[in-house]
Amino acid sequence: MQVEQVDFVSVPTRDAARAVAWYRDVLGLHESDYTEGEVEASNITFSFWRPEDDSLSFTPNESGVALRVADVAAAVEEVRAAGGEVMGIEDTGVCHMGFVRDPDGNVIILHHRYAPRVAR
Repeated sequence: MQVEQVDFVSVPTRDAARAVAWYRDVLGLHESDYTEGEVEASNITFSFWRPEDDSLSFTPNESGVALRVADVAAAVEEVRAAGGEVMGIEDTGVCHMGFVRDPDGNVIILHHRYAPRVAR
């Protein structure tokens, strides 16, 4: 098998319209031109789904999805100003990461690598 790329990430929600609005209005992603209930970044689609519609229990994604931003501190402040939950900012020695939650509790990592990647 040869995987070509990641096409979409499923994001659990209790209210798809609210999720689309938050990812659009707070994170600046655009609504999909193709599918209702989805937003897109330049290289990935976020597809919102209600687990309860499939007889599954709702559990937010605690692992997080990392979105590259130019300035982590400024991006975190934009989320905070919009009333979003901010968990904190971390400097790993190679990147800055800001941890926030969407309205359903899913973790979003606002990420900026400042050191070059080094092959292992």
